[in-house]
Amino acid sequence: MDYPGNLFVVAAPSGAGKSSLVKALMEIDARVTPSVSHTTRPPRGQEKHGREYFFLSDGEFDRMVEHQAFLEWAHVHGHRYGTSRQAIEERIQAGGDVMLEIDYQGAINIKRLFGNAVLIFILPPSWDELRARLQRRGEDSAEVIELRLQNAAQEMAQVQHFDFVIINELFERALFDLKSIVHAQRLKFAAQRRARAETFKALNLS
Repeated sequence: MDYPGNLFVVAAPSGAGKSSLVKALMEIDARVTPSVSHTTRPPRGQEKHGREYFFLSDGEFDRMVEHQAFLEWAHVHGHRYGTSRQAIEERIQAGGDVMLEIDYQGAINIKRLFGNAVLIFILPPSWDELRARLQRRGEDSAEVIELRLQNAAQEMAQVQHFDFVIINELFERALFDLKSIVHAQRLKFAAQRRARAETFKALNLS
């Protein structure tokens, strides 16, 4: 599917800083908008329905699966997460740049459906730093942190399937890297031809 907008897909193990980087990018680049996923997990902290996630019951999630409303969905840390097919297609068809934050399984599935999707993986600088970040969040028990670290090993083993890799050691540098990837994608021949079709046609380049 060849839409004028760009679809960026960001994955990372818990604690790598994915959400903070994406939020910071959207604060400085108004052209990038988030895709709000659906999930069966309960809200954390100040999270609100429709802002960070659409929080669904298991029954509601089941009905969306049954009606094939998701581009992809997966079990992550004991809960289910899904990406709305309609919401993504409408926004990139209108020329918007959409950024998805999902797990690696979902990212790989998205790439099969959207060949132009740009996959970005965020890595921590070390295991010790990843553990420290999970502990500093203060959201999970020691048992849950250990589970997240075990899952992180499986997740990071999939990094070779991604187009770009950012090591989030210094936040400002990682944000610069993410911004550079987004800007470079917009300037690629195929992306420019999709986004500026009238210009290419006027120059007899279509």
